[in-house]
Amino acid sequence: MEDPDILIPTEGDLIVPIQVKYEFLDHTADVQIHAWGDSLKEAFEQAAVAMSAYMTDIKSVSIDKVVEIQVQGEDMLSLLYQFLDEVLFLFNAEPNLICKKVEIVEFDQEEFTIKARCCGEVFDLDKHPQGTEIKAITYSNMQIHDKEVYVIIDI
Repeated sequence: MEDPDILIPTEGDLIVPIQVKYEFLDHTADVQIHAWGDSLKEAFEQAAVAMSAYMTDIKSVSIDKVVEIQVQGEDMLSLLYQFLDEVLFLFNAEPNLICKKVEIVEFDQEEFTIKARCCGEVFDLDKHPQGTEIKAITYSNMQIHDKEVYVIIDI
């Protein structure tokens, strides 16, 4: 039986490429992701995609799988942490999903919950150049502003 959390996009589910709204900032022994958007929701989405872009050339990633995730935090910082940690888990667990696009479909800033669709494909060294492995998300110097976030990732 097929895993119910993995959806195969149909022809009607064409996903439009998103703009790159993130950068990588040097940090002692780690790297800091700075992501922004037209909204805080988009900044969260961009931070998740930035992790994939750090691990491989995101242009080499196609979209043939969609995995739905749901996370909850106790405040906005823990919500961002839990969200990014779940996206990283998708890469580290079978089937090793590398995300080209992350779309938050529900973003509740009062109950601190997110439901999202992670769109990408199974990571394959024959297709995807190997970047730097991300070991973990950290709370160190994590910042959330109006429409941007800063997150240090342990590499």
